[in-house]
Amino acid sequence: MDNYDPQLTPVQKFGEAMADRVERWMPSPFVFAILLTYVAAVAAFVSEGSSIADVATAWYGGFWNLLTFAMQMVIILVTGTVVAYHPSVRGGIQKLVQLPSNGRQAVVLVGIGSMLVGWISWGLGLIFGAILAREMGKAANKSGMAVHYPLLAVAGYLGMSLTWGWGLSSSAGLLQATDGNIFMAQGIIDRVVPATEWVFHSYPMILTGMSILYGSLMLWLLAPPDQNARGIEQFVDLEEHRVEGGSVDQVGTGSTELTRVAHDLESPADRIDNSKILGGILAATGLVLFGVAFVTQGLGALNLNVFNFGFLVIGMLLYSSPARYQREFNDAVKGSAGVILQFPFYAGIIGIMTGTGLVDTMTEALLSIATQDTFPVVAWMTGGALNIFVPSAGGEWAIVGGPMLLAAQELGVPFGQTIAAYAVGDAHTNLLNPFWAIPLLAITGLRARDMFGYGITMMLLLTPFLAAVLYLLPY
Repeated sequence: MDNYDPQLTPVQKFGEAMADRVERWMPSPFVFAILLTYVAAVAAFVSEGSSIADVATAWYGGFWNLLTFAMQMVIILVTGTVVAYHPSVRGGIQKLVQLPSNGRQAVVLVGIGSMLVGWISWGLGLIFGAILAREMGKAANKSGMAVHYPLLAVAGYLGMSLTWGWGLSSSAGLLQATDGNIFMAQGIIDRVVPATEWVFHSYPMILTGMSILYGSLMLWLLAPPDQNARGIEQFVDLEEHRVEGGSVDQVGTGSTELTRVAHDLESPADRIDNSKILGGILAATGLVLFGVAFVTQGLGALNLNVFNFGFLVIGMLLYSSPARYQREFNDAVKGSAGVILQFPFYAGIIGIMTGTGLVDTMTEALLSIATQDTFPVVAWMTGGALNIFVPSAGGEWAIVGGPMLLAAQELGVPFGQTIAAYAVGDAHTNLLNPFWAIPLLAITGLRARDMFGYGITMMLLLTPFLAAVLYLLPY
């Protein structure tokens, strides 16, 4: 009987109870965005006294305001996907999935991998974590190792939900590192905030290290006993997923076969399209320019455009052949389709919140209670609350960054500390809003409700830790 009714720890009971409820009630990511639109509209009606016409006008007015930023975010996601699917990266993943000897070790390994790679690039970390979770699930199924697949997916999502905002691709950090950014243009600040203040600084570095340790511990504690573990085979038809969804051995729409056919063709046009010399020289030139920017400007050269340029040329250098790189890029864009669809709807929510004054009310209420000591905690709470409605760190920062930077100056809080505290708030509540999990769900074959019970549990378990470390750790 004990085999079917194992004794659960309080953390395991909490995780399973939350998972059961979320699986029954959580809608799809697109419906989630639609519901949040109505929640924002009702909040504006109640809090600001806005009429239905006011709300509708504000919603429509904001619908296309994030097109430039959305394109930049899609490029991060797509270039990260292309790099993550390169054979050398996939080969490393195959070696990693052979390391764990039990389900707990498997979950922790996926979490650490996702958090470390997410620090480098949220797009790369998101896709790498998703592939690692899927391949770990498949390896466990093959070896007979019991591992809970939904928790594996949450572990693969932790880079996007915890460490990325302190890393190289921090949206707020990259925007503030760009000369002539919106807040400089508005006269709120008079200088760029270089990467040496928000990523290459002891404060975000220590936060990252401590969070990886704590997050790994929570994954270890959350992992259910073997009898309760639900493997990948309970969620995914492995044979169908291998053929249609793309596995580590067959990506996207069969690019390996397309490449082989392309190399067999004899026409000059085909040889030009697949010329590694053409692609390699251009990629190498781009990589040199990418390096020169850091040699001449130091670590402060990092900004959003430089970051995207770097990943574009790295991907081209890895694949060399222009035709192959384009095919891989085309395949990767498919995984971002849900993000592209939903970005305008979240921009509409931003329109409601800014057009009706709702965001000002929320931000002022939170910042009004801040002191120099509590400001990092308040910035984290503000970023987290806004991210539920607007899961776009750059879009959120464009709204609240000005008031936050002004409050930080008034209270004597460094800009780098402000960006770091806000950034983890934005990342933290990704464990509640499924928007950025769309590519991960496509790769793992899960529904949002399959994994977000454990996602919300992890969010709650991280809350006291983040509150304490942001309050106590000096900049």
